[in-house]
Order: sequence, then structure tokens, then C-alpha cells
Amino acid sequence: MTDRSIDPYQPIAPERPPGDPDAARTDRLTEAVSAILPALDAFNRFETPDRSSVRSEWLPLLDEPLPEEGVGADAVVELLRDVVIPRGLRVGHPGFTSWVTTAPSTTAAAGHLASAVASPQRWWLQPGNHLDTMAVRWLIELLGFPASFVGTFTSGGSTANLVGLGGARQHAAERLGIDAALDGIGALPEPRVYASPETHHVVTRAMGVLGMGRANLRLVELDSERRANVRQMEGLICEDLAAGRTPVAIVGNAGDVNTGIIDPLTEMAALAREHDIWFHVDGAYGGWGMLDERVEPAFGDRGLYDSFAVDPHKWLAAPVGTGLAICRDGDLLGRAFTIESGAYDRERNQVADPIGDAEAPWGALGSGTPDWGVDFSTPTRGIPVWAVLKEIGAEGVRERIRRHNDFARLVAARAVAEDELELLAEPQLSIACFRYRPPGLDDPARLDALNADILAELRRAGRSLPSSTSIDGAFALRACYINPRNDREHVDLLVDDVLAAGRRLSAAG
Repeated sequence: MTDRSIDPYQPIAPERPPGDPDAARTDRLTEAVSAILPALDAFNRFETPDRSSVRSEWLPLLDEPLPEEGVGADAVVELLRDVVIPRGLRVGHPGFTSWVTTAPSTTAAAGHLASAVASPQRWWLQPGNHLDTMAVRWLIELLGFPASFVGTFTSGGSTANLVGLGGARQHAAERLGIDAALDGIGALPEPRVYASPETHHVVTRAMGVLGMGRANLRLVELDSERRANVRQMEGLICEDLAAGRTPVAIVGNAGDVNTGIIDPLTEMAALAREHDIWFHVDGAYGGWGMLDERVEPAFGDRGLYDSFAVDPHKWLAAPVGTGLAICRDGDLLGRAFTIESGAYDRERNQVADPIGDAEAPWGALGSGTPDWGVDFSTPTRGIPVWAVLKEIGAEGVRERIRRHNDFARLVAARAVAEDELELLAEPQLSIACFRYRPPGLDDPARLDALNADILAELRRAGRSLPSSTSIDGAFALRACYINPRNDREHVDLLVDDVLAAGRRLSAAG
């Protein structure tokens, strides 16, 4: 209940000096950024030991209750410079091959800053909006999709897969005369999605978010090449059709994040067409691999995909938080993700003259539409992508993909050549999975424990930083090359370090 003793029109905030309207600093950006740039450059040289995991060192400097009074901008910048940056996450280290994300390259980081300051709203008419939509067109062309396909930047591959499966849900429902986005999916009989067990778990989560149920993902076995078994998938689809269920989508892996193996996408596309089922391809990591002519045929005809997820924040080295959803049918995607207008945003329907000038940036929208995804207020994520493509061009991206795929093959070749190493999965893209296996050691549990100890020792040393996975139940060392700072020296260093650690641990144990 309103306190009527208080005049609602009487100001209660204290008067601030002219030109200083808020407690937060809104000027002197050059000074603040310049203060941290030397620390960022030093961090990117990786010349000091990794300090990110030593919580006892940095946690007392940062952990505190909510401050009642702020310390001011200078003190915050000092903490960034002296505490946060030197102890940052070193995913850009040239020996880091653990994850399928990496640190942004220089122009991508600069584009991210430009976007944050000068293009904080994606849809309105401005240079950032144009660069955003142009970057989408460039990526559609670079990846070999028909020009009629549409795309939208997302917060990552998780959301890009959600957008693709949202289109699939709408397509399946409309075939039955149902508008799933408007009326819900209660009338959609038992939706089903079909995929390989190597499919990323974000697909399962997307099914839960979209109301189709995580339990309704039907997994097929892997074939002899560790790909989805298409014959078994066809049997499941026919079984579900006979039972009155609704096949919604077939999901193909364009390079899974475990081993980099590509599903039989051409056969899966043909199966989807035969049954009029949406064909979604998750290429968040491996989709960039189609730029290597040695493996491009494995991706098939992109014109047969219905939707595709790919992450510029992976192999393209854009800032983390940059995904892309590509779709065959923009109209259907718009129906799946329609966002209604309110009285406060009536100008959303005013589209800019593509040649002439609008009266003001808020007088008309630029290109693109929020009806193709789940974000509404969103930054222009495409500026860093544009910056990378403008800097190195299509051939620069292709050269990076080829080089990183070469690195995985070099690791595999050494694993085959060394008596003490074993290759556990033949690389198709930029992931190599192998282990240390000294002659005479055949006990699976001891081999797993030994390689886990090797990985721990590598991480303590901090110069060769793979991850691990399981291949047919065996503990594997996994090196994934997507980092633009990865070099040939560290490829050889990784294998040498594994051998040295394995010999040392074997001798000690």
C-alpha cells in the first residue's frame, strides 16, 4: 500500500554536480582501458605460471559482502589490472587443447569492445546492425549454404541448437494443422527426436525447454566408424509412425565434440526427406571442418539441411557467447519464435529505407529480426565475427582449419609410430584421442589410472594442456586444436610430454 504521507512528486535523491549525474563513471574510457591493456598484453604472452586455480591467493582479494559505499572507478580498474587479469583462464595458451572454446583473437576482442560501447542494441539502424547482418551473410556463403537460407547470431551453440529444434517443432506441428508456438504442443502426439549417443547434451536440454521432453530423444547405436547407425534410425522412425507418435527431427553431428567424427549426413538427409522430417545438424564445433577440402564431402549438400548450429566462438576465435543458427525457412522460423509488440515499441514495425537515411537511429529498425531466435535485447554479436573475417578473409579461415586438422593427424601419426603410445580414435577433424600404453601393460584399470595421472602431471606443468574422454570404455587423452595460437612446436611438445610423464610415472610405480 502506498504511504500517502510521502509526496510522490518530491525528489528524494540528493542533487549531484552538473556533468556528474551518476555514481558510476561514464567518461574517461580511454584512461580506464589504457590502464588494463598492458596487463592484457602480458597475460596473452603466457610467460608466467598459471595462477587461476590458486584460490587461496586471489579469493581473499575479491570475496566480500555487498559494499554499501563504492570504492570508485580507479580502485575497480586496479583490481582488474592487478588481480583479475593476471589470474585469468588461460584457454588461449598455445599448448591448450582441452576445450572446444578458445580465447578471442586480437581483432575479435577489439570488435567485442566496440560492440559493447557503441552497438549495445542489435536491431536498430546503425553501422553495427549492418555489420551484424552482413557477417551472417558472409558465414552462410563461407559455409556453403544457399543464399536463400537465413541466420541469426545467438549466445552460443546451446541456443543455436534450441533455435533449430524450435523450427523443427513448428514444422512437425504445422504438418498436423497445429501452431505449436501459439497454442502449445499438447495436441502434438508424443514428439520424438532421433540422434547418435555422441550428440551433445544441449540437444536434450533444448527438447526439455521446448516442451518435447528430454526422455523423448531416441538414440541409435554407433556403427563401425563411430557414426549414427542410419538403418537403425529408420527402424525407430517407422516404429514410431506405426504407433501414432510424431517424428520431429533427425539430428546429425557435423563433428562431435568427443572425437570429431562426422555422422553420415548425406544418408540422414535422405532419410529425413523420405519421411518429411526436419533435418537439424549440430556443427557447433566441427561444422567449420567443411572448409578443409579433404573432409568437405562428408558434410554432404548443405542445401538439404533444414537448420544448422555453428559457433564462431569456437574455431573462428570470436568472443565466447557467439553462436549462429542457420535455417532454410525464415518464415517458419519467424512463426516459431514470434515476439509480440507492445504499445511501448510501436516503432519496431518501421523498417529502414535500405538506401535513404532515417530521421534518427530510433526512427526505424535495421536489418534482421528478433523473430528468428530467443533473444530480444541483444548486443551486435556479429561485429567481432565481421572483424575476424575482414582481417583474414575466407582463405585465412580455411588455412586455420586445415592447419589444425593437420595437427591432429600429426599427433595420431606419432601415436601410431611410438611403441609406448596407442591411438584410440582416428582423427577426422582436429581432435586426436590417444593414450600412453607401455609394452606389457594390458590391465584396463591400471592403464586408465596411469593416463589419468599423466594428465594431472601435464596440468601441473602447465605447458601441454589436453583434456580426457572415454573411447569404448578406455581413458583417453584428448587434444582438440581450434586455438589460433596453437603451433607446431606445441604439437610435438604434447607428445613428448606425455611420453616423459608416462615413463616417469611407470618407473616410480
